[in-house]
Amino acid sequence: MKRIVLTGGGTAGHVTPHLALIPHLRQRGWEVHYLGTQDGIERQLVGSQLPYYPISAGKLRRYFSWRNLSDPFRVIKGVADAYRHLRRIQPSIVFSKGGFVAVPVSLAAWLLRIPVILHESDLTPGLANRLCAPFARKLCVAFPDSLNYLKGGAARKAVVTGTPIREELLKGSREKGLAICGFSDRRPVLLVIGGSLGSALLNRTIRENLAQLTGRYQIIHICGRGNLEPEMKSPGYYQLEYAGEELPHLLAAADLVLSRAGANVIVELVALAKPNVLVPLSRRASRGDQILNAASFARQGLSLVIQEEELNGKVLHETLGELEKDRERFIAAMQSSPIKDGTSKILNLIEEEARRG
Repeated sequence: MKRIVLTGGGTAGHVTPHLALIPHLRQRGWEVHYLGTQDGIERQLVGSQLPYYPISAGKLRRYFSWRNLSDPFRVIKGVADAYRHLRRIQPSIVFSKGGFVAVPVSLAAWLLRIPVILHESDLTPGLANRLCAPFARKLCVAFPDSLNYLKGGAARKAVVTGTPIREELLKGSREKGLAICGFSDRRPVLLVIGGSLGSALLNRTIRENLAQLTGRYQIIHICGRGNLEPEMKSPGYYQLEYAGEELPHLLAAADLVLSRAGANVIVELVALAKPNVLVPLSRRASRGDQILNAASFARQGLSLVIQEEELNGKVLHETLGELEKDRERFIAAMQSSPIKDGTSKILNLIEEEARRG
């Protein structure tokens, strides 16, 4: 039996590509295992589907925190945890989607001479993948432009594969999506996606301008866990913390999308040809990866972009109007885009590197 260990976590973006790969790996005869954190979102998303092994992991912060003093010890314990689990599982290969949990797993796999493949969804590599690159056999990147941001060994290991896209997202029903929300087919539907953790800025902007927006759109608002406001009830407004099985239908129902600029979600929007406005997370709260993602998509004519600092009701209203006006142009650009589903390329690379041993 061929065995593979998947790892990655911290946000849904480090997990959802695994969800695209898992059914195909099983079809190809792989026994699939997962190493993640005890309480991370990765356990919520895959823990019921696979044998799941929790390990310790320290967060890799770019800012001062007293926890930075203890986190190196958590990473060391995480390496020991991962080493123990990997020795017992004896996988042929490890596939990592990044996030801080990936660092101890990649190091432990390297110590055990188990091949490691990394995948980076963003235009530029995150800190975890940069730390893991010396221990990896290959570094898969989602975009050709990503090669411009890699140096040395990481550049030599890089392969442009694209990002795996969940098949079920392509099979949604507009009718079911409208029915879930209690919407009609008379007005356009705006889907708001703030990421798995939600976006306080998007949530606030939508809710402060709800009366104006619902006069023009029906709104599906995925606001993030713990961010529901039950008292906010309005005809044409449907809010939920997180979309699971219903997500394909909600996407099918959407005519326009307002979203953060995480790499996985924007690749999915292109695959579905959904006209979109992106509001990237600012450098004050991130390493700037979403800003680069959004700028790249805007240059290719795939998205309109509003920077965080510029977002208000008036700008949102005007930008959505511009998106509606040029809707067909954006759809055509997405349908002809070279950004494609990376599932097959990644599966073939996993098979190839596992055979090499």
